[in-house]
Amino acid sequence: MRAVLEDVEESAIVSALDEGWGFDVESTEYVAVGGGSYHWVVSARDGTRGFVTVDDLDGKIWLGDTRESVLEGLERAFDTARALREHGLPFVVAPFPAARGETVRRLGPRYTLALFPFVDGEPGRYGEYNVAERTAVFDMLARLHASTPAVDSTAARIGLQIPGRHHLEAALRGLDQTWVGGPFSEPARAGLARHASTVVELLGLADSLSADVERRGAGWVITHGEPHAANVMRTAGGYVLVDWDTVALAPPERDLWMVAGDAADGSEAYTRTTGHQLDDVAVDFFRLTWDLKDLAEYLSLLRSPHRRTSDTTHAVEFVRQCASIRDPWATFLD
Repeated sequence: MRAVLEDVEESAIVSALDEGWGFDVESTEYVAVGGGSYHWVVSARDGTRGFVTVDDLDGKIWLGDTRESVLEGLERAFDTARALREHGLPFVVAPFPAARGETVRRLGPRYTLALFPFVDGEPGRYGEYNVAERTAVFDMLARLHASTPAVDSTAARIGLQIPGRHHLEAALRGLDQTWVGGPFSEPARAGLARHASTVVELLGLADSLSADVERRGAGWVITHGEPHAANVMRTAGGYVLVDWDTVALAPPERDLWMVAGDAADGSEAYTRTTGHQLDDVAVDFFRLTWDLKDLAEYLSLLRSPHRRTSDTTHAVEFVRQCASIRDPWATFLD
């Protein structure tokens, strides 16, 4: 998140780190990186550094519909990442377990906190894979997907649906009512109203693609969920993957569509290693649901109580321009 979290004092974070992990904080630094979570780099008095993630239980719609269900989903995701790390996947940047073994601690009624190792490396840039990065990620995904038996009983299974779809449908049903969540609620309603027919078309296409993927009956594997370049870091010891709150069992294309893009670099090696050939229909499904998931998240945010921040400004601009989601799918819909 780009905007600073105003609902939680840094003193509460410091106390939680001390009580949960015995991490004796000397300094904290807020870092505006990534999306969907709040992050701090923390330094302990003994020189150890850590990376703190604070998550908003009202803001992770793919994990559940209530704060308790989102908390359960987040715990399950981070426990899965921890299990993968312990299974022998060094590229999995998993959270440290707290003193009682939990990977997530509650931080008041709305937020959670997790402590990760500080990774000294260079992050990628979203949408800008080079050949070396793409090849490295295909290799990591091959190893990850092959590790499914180690976490089959721990990981969540996401199903072939649009995460947060009911938020989209509720917004479409509520277009004839005033939205009163905050300063961008009504602009969001106006933007969605202009493009409502397009969104309905895309929901129908997603349903059709989902049915096709279901009929094909491909095997499900443990997937990262968001292995885009910004979640890849190059370190002295090689490449690593960060941001594991989306880890779940799914068809492998949930990961592969994001890495393959328009290039084949590395995909042949993935197929040789795993025996799995990319399914174009599944690739299309996950590419489309990525955009629709973002739209659902932004509508959920903008219909809820919110303030004018850089994050809500970005969200309302996405809604206003959401008709552009249709462009790659014109041949499917026309």
